[in-house]
Amino acid sequence: MTKLKMEVVAAVAAWAVASTCHSLPAVRDLVPGLCPRDIGEAGELQKSLSPGAKVYFPGSPEFKAASTRWSVLNPPTVNVVVVPATEKDVSETVKYANKKKLPFLAYNGAHGAITTLGKMKSGVEIYLDQLDSVSIAKDGKTATIGGGILSKQVTDKLWAAGKQTVTGTCECVSLMGPALGGGHGWLQGHHGLVADQFVSMNIVLANGQLQTVNSKSDLWWALNGAGHNFGIVTSVTTKVYDIQHSDWAIETIIFSGDKVGAVYDAANNYLLKNGTQPADVINWSYWLHDPTTDPNNPIIIFYIIQEGVKAVDAKYTKAFHDIGPIAVTPISGTYKDLAGWTGIATTSPPCQKAGLANPRFPIYLQSYNVAAQKKAYQVFASATQGSSAFNGSLFMFEGYPVQGVQAVDSKSSAFAFRDAHLLAAPLITYKPSGADLDKKAQDLGNQLREILHQASGISDVRAYVNYAYGNENPKVWYGSEKWRQDRLAALKKKYDPSGKFSFFGPIA
Repeated sequence: MTKLKMEVVAAVAAWAVASTCHSLPAVRDLVPGLCPRDIGEAGELQKSLSPGAKVYFPGSPEFKAASTRWSVLNPPTVNVVVVPATEKDVSETVKYANKKKLPFLAYNGAHGAITTLGKMKSGVEIYLDQLDSVSIAKDGKTATIGGGILSKQVTDKLWAAGKQTVTGTCECVSLMGPALGGGHGWLQGHHGLVADQFVSMNIVLANGQLQTVNSKSDLWWALNGAGHNFGIVTSVTTKVYDIQHSDWAIETIIFSGDKVGAVYDAANNYLLKNGTQPADVINWSYWLHDPTTDPNNPIIIFYIIQEGVKAVDAKYTKAFHDIGPIAVTPISGTYKDLAGWTGIATTSPPCQKAGLANPRFPIYLQSYNVAAQKKAYQVFASATQGSSAFNGSLFMFEGYPVQGVQAVDSKSSAFAFRDAHLLAAPLITYKPSGADLDKKAQDLGNQLREILHQASGISDVRAYVNYAYGNENPKVWYGSEKWRQDRLAALKKKYDPSGKFSFFGPIA
């Protein structure tokens, strides 16, 4: 019977669920709750949900829109989408899935590309986009925000009220997705990580219970850095701040690849300065192909961003001008322009779901090793040139200020890498074409990461879990210290002993 059940589940995953259930009635008996008729309008799940909740099935345009992922490499397989309208709807959906012995997974925004998500087979997607409210407290110090809101929505709604908080940098990511892995953002030099802002959370646990947790709970430590393993956050109360500076400026400086050594040497000496980059300055860069600028090799797009000015101070830019860039473009605006300037607005290509595989291979660093940058550039250029399947790839280097992050005690949260100064990640973008190409992409990403790791002087690879490929391990994602791993394991055993939340960077 076990073998037969597995075969039926595989068949259902391969065929359209609605037609399969119609033509194979035995499916309903073997896997209760899997078929639309079990969960549809007359089903017990629908009856337990609020009037505003929605349920979508395969074959509908709503199902396709809600279940399509940004990266199609090893995606989860979904047989029904539930769109909660209230926090209680999330609780009821989890309880139902548990009752029917179905896996479940929360969806929201874009860019969750870790390959471990592919272990979610024939399950229930909980699509959180209706939970997008923002309510600022009367004292103006906190806001309660829905767990399904996107970063752009948070920024826009708070900005209209003269407020802001730390969110992820890309407009199409959710607030909570990055936050559960710590969460880097433009304002972290002042205030710390996204998760450092949180005062309390409403969270649905593995048993379906909806609870409010705060720093008095032992679970709070784990939610800041390893939160994907412990629940679905339905709302959060977070610190908000008065807007201090409406003015922001950027210089976009473009270099040919032969300048790679000089560019990152200047970045070390004039920006990073051994981790003392000012809290109001950010350095970012991409390596990517732009045939209109260089038909043969990747160019270097280097961004210097400064807060509170209408033009980036020359003391940060002069050394880069002296290298001999192809182009320099200064722009001024507001905080709300940053995502557009750096190519990660909701309308930018990285926010579109184009049927591509988009694995990343992140690594935290303390500085740019110039020799390693040169070597990595040559490997990246060779692997992505011409008609290569990977010619749409890019290499990302994110140099945020770290004062706010490091002001928080490293032992106070599951996020283990507060001492890091840089986040680097090759993004190997390609149109899927079978296992051989997937393996080549994995090998290239691992090779590029390893070049940087070998030159870093750090014994262990340290990876940002929100960018992780999936072939790493919990020590790489959450810190190699034994006490960290023991604490996470104990909390996992206490709050999720059956491993209901084990699809995104699983602890075990």
